[in-house]
Amino acid sequence: MNLTQTMVYVIDDDPSVRTGLARLLKSVGLTVKTFASAPEFLEQASPEAPGCVLVDLRMPAMSGLELQDQLKSRRLDLPIIFLTAYATVPASVRAMKRGALDFLEKPVDDQVLLDAVSQALEWDRENRLKQAEVKAIQDRLASLTPREYEVLTLIITGRLNKQVAYELGTAEKTIKVHRARILEKMNCDSLAQLVRLAEKAGIR
Repeated sequence: MNLTQTMVYVIDDDPSVRTGLARLLKSVGLTVKTFASAPEFLEQASPEAPGCVLVDLRMPAMSGLELQDQLKSRRLDLPIIFLTAYATVPASVRAMKRGALDFLEKPVDDQVLLDAVSQALEWDRENRLKQAEVKAIQDRLASLTPREYEVLTLIITGRLNKQVAYELGTAEKTIKVHRARILEKMNCDSLAQLVRLAEKAGIR
């Protein structure tokens, strides 16, 4: 992973904590942006960029959990690591259930923190690759005509050409033509490959 292309967002209302975390993260080559509050982060940061969020659980104006909800509502999938000096089981359970990657208690060991950030950045990299793959598949699907898309949804269930033709009230040779065009547009060499792409795009 190219560290210069990732960003670690540190959000904490304690200036000394922000400074210490930024110094530690920069010491291993990471790019860091610090914020004194969650609203400040939402206003100024570009969370569409690759990276992760290190956020304090308890802060005035907006808590770390509320920030997590805001990111979800905006469909921003930045991985979140919570830091807190006041850990509670309900809070940690809620955070993890909503997708937090880690929940660390202050003071946190430097290596533990760096390992957590490394894992978060790797998760973000893999997630963005998956999203890019799905987007590419969706773009190919968009190139299909309505009839071709209809045929696709039927042939990926294992139906034979003659079965699809009967169901759609058309000739088997017409389905064969559609099938060939679908495979070509989807850049697939086989039905098995087409089925895998359809599954990745959420088509069952």
